[in-house]
Amino acid sequence: WAALTARLAPSSAPRELAALFSAAEAEMPWQTRTAALRRISALCSTAPQEVAACLPQVTPAVTACLWDTKKEVSAAATEALREAFELSGNRDIESLLPSLASAARHPDEVPECVHALAATTFVQSVDAPTLAVVVPLLSRALSDRSAGATALKRLAALTICNMSKLVDDPRDAAPFLPKLLPGLAKLADELADPEARSVCERSVELMQRLERRCAGAADADAIVAVVRTALQPATAEPLVLAHTAAVGAALVGRKCFDPDAWTQALEPVLAPWATKGADVAALVDAARLAAKDKAALPDDEAEVEVEDNAEELCNCTFTLAYGSKILLHNTQLKLKRGYKYGLLGGNDSGKTSLMRSIANAQLDGFPSPDQVRTVFVEADILGELSHLACLDYIFNDARIQACGVPRDEVASMMLKVGFSEKMLSDPVTTLSGGWRMKLALSRAMLQRADVLLMDEPTNHLDHKSVEWLVSYLNGCRACCMIVSHDTAFLDAVCTDIVHYENKKLVRYRGNLTAFVAKVPSAVAYYKLEETLVKFAFPQPGRLDGITTTTKAVLKLEGATFTWPGRDKPQLVDVHVKLSLGSRVVVLGANGAGKSTLIKLVVGENGPDNGDRLWRHHNLRIAYVAQHSFHHIEEHLDDSPVNYMQWRFGKVVDQELLNQRIAELDRRRADGDDAERPRPLPFTFEKLMGRREKGGVIEYEVKFVDRPERQNLYIDRDRLEKVGLAREVIEFDMLVAARAAGIDLIPCTTTELQAHLDEFQLPQEFGTYGRIRGLSGGQKVKLVLAAAMWNRPHLLILDEPTNYLDRDSLGALSNSIRDFGGGVVMISHAAEFYEPLCNEVWSVADGRVEVSGEAADKELKVGKKKRQAKTKVDAKTTGSTNEEIKIVVPKDFWGKSLSKKDARLYEKAAKKRDVPLMRKILGVPKGKTMPGAPELGDGSDS
Repeated sequence: WAALTARLAPSSAPRELAALFSAAEAEMPWQTRTAALRRISALCSTAPQEVAACLPQVTPAVTACLWDTKKEVSAAATEALREAFELSGNRDIESLLPSLASAARHPDEVPECVHALAATTFVQSVDAPTLAVVVPLLSRALSDRSAGATALKRLAALTICNMSKLVDDPRDAAPFLPKLLPGLAKLADELADPEARSVCERSVELMQRLERRCAGAADADAIVAVVRTALQPATAEPLVLAHTAAVGAALVGRKCFDPDAWTQALEPVLAPWATKGADVAALVDAARLAAKDKAALPDDEAEVEVEDNAEELCNCTFTLAYGSKILLHNTQLKLKRGYKYGLLGGNDSGKTSLMRSIANAQLDGFPSPDQVRTVFVEADILGELSHLACLDYIFNDARIQACGVPRDEVASMMLKVGFSEKMLSDPVTTLSGGWRMKLALSRAMLQRADVLLMDEPTNHLDHKSVEWLVSYLNGCRACCMIVSHDTAFLDAVCTDIVHYENKKLVRYRGNLTAFVAKVPSAVAYYKLEETLVKFAFPQPGRLDGITTTTKAVLKLEGATFTWPGRDKPQLVDVHVKLSLGSRVVVLGANGAGKSTLIKLVVGENGPDNGDRLWRHHNLRIAYVAQHSFHHIEEHLDDSPVNYMQWRFGKVVDQELLNQRIAELDRRRADGDDAERPRPLPFTFEKLMGRREKGGVIEYEVKFVDRPERQNLYIDRDRLEKVGLAREVIEFDMLVAARAAGIDLIPCTTTELQAHLDEFQLPQEFGTYGRIRGLSGGQKVKLVLAAAMWNRPHLLILDEPTNYLDRDSLGALSNSIRDFGGGVVMISHAAEFYEPLCNEVWSVADGRVEVSGEAADKELKVGKKKRQAKTKVDAKTTGSTNEEIKIVVPKDFWGKSLSKKDARLYEKAAKKRDVPLMRKILGVPKGKTMPGAPELGDGSDS
């Protein structure tokens, strides 16, 4: 056997595999099955191309042996499947191959593997070997019956739908249609979720379209017949003719029509059995041409483009996709030296994905790094170098070392960008966002790139730095691909605009102005108010004692702040205040302390000189940080809805609570404990209420084993000194949340998705996607939506224009204009802040200068309690005059009622038995139930 197989040519592998599949069937002896599987493994090494073409048959045959009771058979099948999967030839799924092979054996790994596949960026077309690797996983996901199966089935159906769009030859999909279509059609009829059903219906429609296309394509038997007919004059031996015809069909299956390959595969077999006088070489070539003609598919029309004399760096046609979303399909990319291309498209169109694919050498057809050097410019700080000074950070970067750039040249470039001699030796971790971008630009320029890939290069840069960047790029010989929402910047540097249109890249000569002239519908790139996209900001609730939009709700007075490790304060003697009418822009050079000021205002950092921050006790603040992704970085494997359920499911904002407790711990660590506080008279149990007396906030304290009549009102300062600051913070946040009616809104998937819809994050991404798979703009939308969930009175935005496309920027601008609360923003985009802001905080040399003032305008407040966005039929008593609606709330302490208590409460409400309702809810006498003032304070019972 060994001697025979050693003499077989690789082209014979398809016929040999057919025999091996029969030998591996369940009714065969286990020794025979093991030998067959081991031979399949061997063929993966000796005939890789031939085995790859047969993967649609190899995968099911080998998979059937994975669970065999004989461990020898199971082990051989596992090894054969692993080696077969390695032959798929698709670079996009290379990293997933071990997981795909493992999931074939372990069903519990299927959900995670499907999510990983859905988050994969595809830059190659999908062929039969690729489908052979992923279809078993997706087929199993479609039949999953575990908890949460609907979401998994929907994701699998969406992945099938979008991967099918990447199939160029319908015959590649033909073997898999019978496996997928019945399951998809069943789900399209039976799934309870309408949106998931619609995804399955789209998938079925696309599968059926592929099926119709396959009907017109020649199948394997037709190809065999054509080759057999062409070779018939070459030999009279039927076995030889059958074998060579099958080998020729296998070459067609591999889409191999190279004359030398046909000659090497067929002539050695035919020559010994050739008919006298037959020209074997000519007959083989005739068979090749006949097979090629039979298998031919119509070609797409080539695009015609005007040429010039610039050096062409790239001219490729490719496909780009996530598993669950097609970004670009069979589109052309042509780049020339010295050209500056502005890349325009929506937030989720795939601009950054395209540039990352180029930078990672993943784009099909793009020249290799040794031919064209590409550099992706991003303001990241590498963890392994984060302890170094700025100069050393760049000099020790592996990419700089590989280029052989001397240390003096690194320093010279950094000085050109704007670094001072002192800053070269400062720790890299002390840099602000703007200086980090300059650091990244310095590093990129030193690598002498042929192609610079720039994602929002003006983010965090002040006006002077942007002017320098424009000057540098206009004098740079490198080709640049630029994603930016800065219209003035694009106008100043771009020679061409590349626009995403219907999954194609369309190039327009000229800058952004010329592009808008040719495509008038793109006017939103210039006029933010022209956008058709809308964000829905909820109006804030009322604040006790605040009757105008100019009365202060927050004050920072005389604050000084110094960063740890520095001798000189960052900010000195800061005096600012905010009201509901505030529209403030914070301006200053990079590193001046703008973000530091914002962190003092929101309480994320504490002043050096004690507590200098006052804010209204019921004030709710929404803060979107400069590097806004840090809000969600610990939840990347959750869906946006799951993240919001974690954050708001317990009424209190868990993220904000953790932030305030961390600040509390920092203050305790830095505090002076020399003054011993007066202890409480009894052991503390809980806080029950709060009041304002003589301008001081006091809290009602309940003590352990003491009746409520012995409760005491104690001021905040004393409670904090005796170690109850955490409890005070939690109680304040609970009261604020109840005042906004947050406790009455269920954190259900439906309710949260309705909220995300108002920020243009649809169900596909909000409920079914994972945060890890969101684009930069979508992540910002999620952060904004989460920030606005609790109806804030103040919205604080640090560089809000980063990562949002023009339509979303227009939506944000219009929403801020109509918002009833105060807004503070840091931004270098004058076109964004100038129409909105009438107050300026200028930060320079450690000082903050305030100019302008809050507008005295109509006080806009929402309803006292937040209303659910999804309709819930409330049970009522039927009276047209009733005031009590039977909506079972949580009890006075925020805990959910048991089913028994909920039923009792419902009955009491129908009878209007207010005392019993108060008793069930646990409302202390003299207290009013938050959210239910109609239950009174219990004084009349």
